[in-house]
Amino acid sequence: MLRTVSGFVVRTQNYQETHKIVTLFTEEYGKLSAIARGANKPSSRMVAISLPFVYGNFLVYVSRGLSTLQQGEVISSNREIREDIVKTTYASYIAELTWKTLKDKEPNHYIYQQFYYTIEWIKKNEQAMIPLIMYELKMYKIAGILPMVNQCVSCGETKSLSSFSIVEGGLLCANCTQKDEQAFPLTPTLVKLLQIFVNVGLEQVGNISVKKENEFRIRNILDQYYERYGGFSIKSKNVLNQLDLLQ
Repeated sequence: MLRTVSGFVVRTQNYQETHKIVTLFTEEYGKLSAIARGANKPSSRMVAISLPFVYGNFLVYVSRGLSTLQQGEVISSNREIREDIVKTTYASYIAELTWKTLKDKEPNHYIYQQFYYTIEWIKKNEQAMIPLIMYELKMYKIAGILPMVNQCVSCGETKSLSSFSIVEGGLLCANCTQKDEQAFPLTPTLVKLLQIFVNVGLEQVGNISVKKENEFRIRNILDQYYERYGGFSIKSKNVLNQLDLLQ
């Protein structure tokens, strides 16, 4: 069936000599892969609509297997992202995380909105690590690996949360800290930040101001958490971490 869908190009893969398989993250179908015939030919009209991070309306013949991308209209090329190595790294990370986490043709309006807001943030701001973390945690929920941050993972206490346990899978209160001697001590500020990042959409926050040491600590905790529970490798994460160290 022929359908018009709106969404983003999150992945491209060469197919034979002249074609590409384009993975779209769409509002209507969720993740959708389609062959774009001739997209590797410089003169093809498919080139412009099959570039990474392009946001547009796409005419797709949707089938049970691999769909076919017929044509498209670019709403935003997001050229600002592709021409900046830092922004490209940020966008590549959330695109790969989306591609590997979501199942085919299962729409999720909330996650689609968060992806849109995060791409817009990346496009307009130099620093985007916190929006990435916010999106990442929401994808953890989709994947079924979200750490418990609203209460103690051991006893259910919602007050005096003071550490993050990789082994236990979330926050521990002061009375349960002994359950994991290697748990990361957290200040009340860090606990509150984690709760905001999990529970609040990016559109609900204004300017995000987080001290660099707090950002680095949360990033380090989540990297170790994902290494234990993630289940699959995210290639762009290595580039992201190297970039973070350079900055």
